[in-house]
Amino acid sequence: MRSGHRLGHLLGHRLGRRFGWLWGAYGTSALGTWLAFGAFPLIAIQVLHAGPAEVAVLSSVGAAVGAAVAVPLGPWVEFRRKRPVLIATDLVRFAALLTIPAAYALGVLTFLQLLLVSIVVAAADITFRAASGAYLKALLPAEDLLVANARFESTTWTTTIIGPPLGGVAIGLLGPVATVVADAVSYLLSALGIRAMGGHEPRPERRESARMRAGDLLDGWRYILADATLRPLLFNTALFNGLVMATQPLLAVLMLGRLGCTPWQYGLAFAVPSIGGLLGSRLARPLVTRFGQHQVLVVVGTLRALWPIGLAFLGPGTAGLLLVMGVEFGLIFCCGVFNPVYATYRLESTATGRVTRTLSAWAVTTKASTALLTAVWGVLGGLLGPRTAIGLAGALLLATPLLLPRRTAAPPAEPEPEPQSESESEAGSESGSESAPNRA
Repeated sequence: MRSGHRLGHLLGHRLGRRFGWLWGAYGTSALGTWLAFGAFPLIAIQVLHAGPAEVAVLSSVGAAVGAAVAVPLGPWVEFRRKRPVLIATDLVRFAALLTIPAAYALGVLTFLQLLLVSIVVAAADITFRAASGAYLKALLPAEDLLVANARFESTTWTTTIIGPPLGGVAIGLLGPVATVVADAVSYLLSALGIRAMGGHEPRPERRESARMRAGDLLDGWRYILADATLRPLLFNTALFNGLVMATQPLLAVLMLGRLGCTPWQYGLAFAVPSIGGLLGSRLARPLVTRFGQHQVLVVVGTLRALWPIGLAFLGPGTAGLLLVMGVEFGLIFCCGVFNPVYATYRLESTATGRVTRTLSAWAVTTKASTALLTAVWGVLGGLLGPRTAIGLAGALLLATPLLLPRRTAAPPAEPEPEPQSESESEAGSESGSESAPNRA
């Protein structure tokens, strides 16, 4: 009976109508994002005739300043209803992105505008992710968190596979601004989907002082650093994500330059392995059911660190292309398993009243560390050569498993839930256990 229940849980677990709307909204905006992948640098190069330094500024400074702008938004959002924040951040991204095709059509588009829009979008993205984590934790019971996060992960990899090729076709037919329009519209559709969810969201308890103090900006980091499981996990993800992303520009230089790969071969080398992420996300829950959350987190978190060093041995021709695809497939497969387990683990380790601040601090840290490491590895690539710099990053990644949590997280102390009214209880039962929260 128990095994049959688990099998049913894996094959068709219903999370309710409201989660369906949230999932659909996420998928829509994710597809828009991947359709427009690389659109800003392309516009800067083709339309504004920007040089390498300006493109680097657009990629790194926009994300870093956006992260800084998002710092005070986490504590502010914590004590407000999350669904209106999700809708507002979607609409902000829609409006900001729409200014680019408008300015392009009028012939007044500038590099400064591209930079400002990238900052606004980065800040809104961090705020949306933090608020959506808190909202998901309030929407679903704890036992459904991994299922939900695995579905988000599989959606991410699906849109990663189909988005960039479709975006490339759209750019070829309609120009680089076309995909920005598609991305903007995707955020509008996401906002409409979240609004259509309906349902009651209780107002979070307000603190004694409604005015934000300077010390409140650090609440998320204080909470993470004081927790024996969250602290190493933050260091692990910030270092791992930063080093992996820092090598991507160097890998592009190596493949498209010295090794003579064509652009379609370069795109194929990263599109096909994304199937591994889709497969990994489907296996996350069965693996956790069999081996336990903490063991999967540590084992897969270790395995994913073993792959990138293989890129240092990349050679020319078909063999080199197959090596990249094999390494990326292994890496992305492990990430596909790891990411939903880690997102669930992080949510379960964080008290409900701290989720937004914690996730906001987390996102700011990872974005800032990625921007910093990308800049550092750009310098190292110039000094040592791209292959050596990629190998150095791979060697450092081998040490990241030492930063994984060594013990199972203890559940945080939670306040007693407020009693539901009869109408709220009925609404929760109709939507399929939506009375407790979860997502990251």
